[in-house]
Amino acid sequence: MTRAAVLLFLCVRMAMAAGPDWTKLQEETLRHFQALVRLDTSDPPGNEAPAVEYLRKVLEAEGIPCKVFALEPRRPNLVARLKGTGAKRPLLIMSHTDVVNVQPEKWKHPPFSAAREGGYIYGRGTIDDKDNLVAALMVMLELKRLNVALERDVIFLAESGEEGNTRVGIEYMVREHWNEIDAEFCIAEGGRVLRKGGKMSRSLVATTEKTPTAIRLVSSGTAGHGSVPLPDNAIGRLGQAIARVAAYRTPMRLNDTTRTYFERLATISTPEEASRYNNLVNPERSVEIQEYLRLNEPMHYSMLRTSLSATMVRGGTRKNVIPSQAEATFDVRVAPGEDLDWLRGEIEKTVNDSNVRVTLDKPSRPPAPPSRLDTALFKAIEEAQRRLYPGAPVLPIMSTGASDKVYLQQKGVQCYGIGSLSDEEDAALGFGAHSDQERIIEAELYRFVAYNWDVVTAVAGT
Repeated sequence: MTRAAVLLFLCVRMAMAAGPDWTKLQEETLRHFQALVRLDTSDPPGNEAPAVEYLRKVLEAEGIPCKVFALEPRRPNLVARLKGTGAKRPLLIMSHTDVVNVQPEKWKHPPFSAAREGGYIYGRGTIDDKDNLVAALMVMLELKRLNVALERDVIFLAESGEEGNTRVGIEYMVREHWNEIDAEFCIAEGGRVLRKGGKMSRSLVATTEKTPTAIRLVSSGTAGHGSVPLPDNAIGRLGQAIARVAAYRTPMRLNDTTRTYFERLATISTPEEASRYNNLVNPERSVEIQEYLRLNEPMHYSMLRTSLSATMVRGGTRKNVIPSQAEATFDVRVAPGEDLDWLRGEIEKTVNDSNVRVTLDKPSRPPAPPSRLDTALFKAIEEAQRRLYPGAPVLPIMSTGASDKVYLQQKGVQCYGIGSLSDEEDAALGFGAHSDQERIIEAELYRFVAYNWDVVTAVAGT
């Protein structure tokens, strides 16, 4: 859909329903978005304070009360709240102010310029996560300006540290200021509406995610001179252990989210693809299908199970010295419900070498149950996506990465990750999140703001 078509769609929609005139608010949306992208909040070191101060001034100028909480002075978190009747528990809108680091020399446009070109806005954070940040800001402003009647409080949390140090952000807020953000529902980052070949493809809503941890293999052997090969070479022993673990297949573990994802994906796939997705649990075809996904659709394969990827190897200091020890690290993404003690035991049996020690790191984030698919918020998300992104079926998804939603899910909050529209081809071309040419389609920024409005008013309005 072209920018002109998106604008026409929004104009027609506004003529049909009372609410903000988003076409008139585009200039303000763009101004806030560019201002926030132009603030370098790279993490590390973070320095989210300028972004929080910008948000605070804008919100308080409209009469929206704000509170700022900081474990470290330069890394604050902002909470703004619009009061409802209290008939229902609050809705939390969460986004983060920090971004990942950049290598400026690799960018066509300066990474903190928010440059506009060809219908795009370029810059670090444009789709992770300052699009969500601005959408939340604009929704809060318009709820206040239009004096929208609310059945539940709407809370806006702009958190620090999501990209690298949750200690100063969501962990701190949950531990020390839970009463400020306690809610029934939360919308945050993690989803995406995808377009392929210029045509709507699908809408992804993140309802759960894997838990990151690591397995380490430490091999021991006899040290010596490299000119004399030894039978218990620690590096050779480690290489054999790595090969065994890399070949190990964890069992498939479907949950409500992944089961629904593949069921819905099958309805928009080719007959051949649909047959695979619909027969994942067919005992006669499951092994064959899983192997096909491993070789051809690694993301889908990872969504089915706990995954292990060899990522680091260390051993030796000189080419002519046989080291007495070598170490390998596997990045592990744990599927919900996996027993970690059982997993470590399985890896030990797979290695089958008393001279290779297997250790499992403590997970860096807590495990959390998947959010339900039958809640008022999930239904509101589905309905809003059908209206604003027609032709893009809604698929709940389990993220193979990690976000801060798990800290809220662990407290019982039903959390859903959403995102703006992007082209499927962009990631491979280097235009995706964390890339050297991160960008957002400008017209889609505006549509995303309207989408957030529809979701929030549907679930929080009277």
